[in-house]
Amino acid sequence: TGARDEDGAMNAAQTIANSSLVKTAFFGEDANWGRIVAALGRSDCRFDPDRVSLFFDEIQMVENGVGLGPRAEEKCSAILRKDRFTVTVDLNDGLETAEVYTCDLSLDYIRINADYRS
Repeated sequence: TGARDEDGAMNAAQTIANSSLVKTAFFGEDANWGRIVAALGRSDCRFDPDRVSLFFDEIQMVENGVGLGPRAEEKCSAILRKDRFTVTVDLNDGLETAEVYTCDLSLDYIRINADYRS
């Protein structure tokens, strides 16, 4: 949320959702906000990293580009144990939003595709 334009919002959301490192963090129940922000940085969306806020469900993990510490990380890791959860990245730079769905990247997925030969 909070992007300058609709294209930027969608590009940021899709880049995060398609990141293999983000997906493996989700599988490992690791509230690794750095992977999410790194994916955001790879997107074409313009943003100020010092204004970014990040939430796992209703628990804030990052405010103004700074992680909120081990206690927030612990609460967010508990959220990642659920079958479904929401990650909200607020760029605090506009009114545009985008919503995408994603999934984790499990060991079984890697094994199946590592053994698959076309």
